[in-house]
Amino acid sequence: MPYLFDGARRWGCLDRMTPGSYARVRLDPALGTAIAEAYMAAPVRDPRAGAAYAAFRRETIRQYAYLVGRVEFGGLGVTVRVGDDDPHVDAGAMIDDVARRELKVFVTAASDNPHPLLSDAENDMFRAVHDAFGHAAIGRGFDSHGEEAAWLKHSGMYSVLAGRALTTETRGQTCAMMFHHRGERFAEQKAALLPPQFSDRKSAQLVAN
Repeated sequence: MPYLFDGARRWGCLDRMTPGSYARVRLDPALGTAIAEAYMAAPVRDPRAGAAYAAFRRETIRQYAYLVGRVEFGGLGVTVRVGDDDPHVDAGAMIDDVARRELKVFVTAASDNPHPLLSDAENDMFRAVHDAFGHAAIGRGFDSHGEEAAWLKHSGMYSVLAGRALTTETRGQTCAMMFHHRGERFAEQKAALLPPQFSDRKSAQLVAN
């Protein structure tokens, strides 16, 4: 969605990739398996992750305010609706909604998988900004490759410290679900830090055109 891609750049997104480049992002299975193993081995709540999650929380709240803020005041004017039902059959339906500057998010409180550190409201805000700036901005879906591309895009909007928490929340959870649970269920939410190499944007793989 061009207005979200451009909006991420106005925010100060660090990446200099073109929208078409994100279509080439793939998750390498060997890397995905290594990330999954690190996620599963991590504690549910690691005290050493506190600073990263504090930064992640602050930056996510600011991104959410920017996403829903009125256009005339510099925001993007997206209406976020939080509901008890999973709102999207696929990413295409979500992107269609966002084209109308609407975004539906599945409420965390309706899940049996609460976050150990973030409040339900903070987790809902993160789901909104990640769907908007990660997925909708580049038109990628919710499969493993789409999630990898969304992590790569959205990570450019966070500081290095907050990006460590973002990697756990996106790359870590996705890989644990795909490569440990074989896509059968979501991974348990954790507040922990994965090895720093997994937060390195240079670890993402782009296939040739």
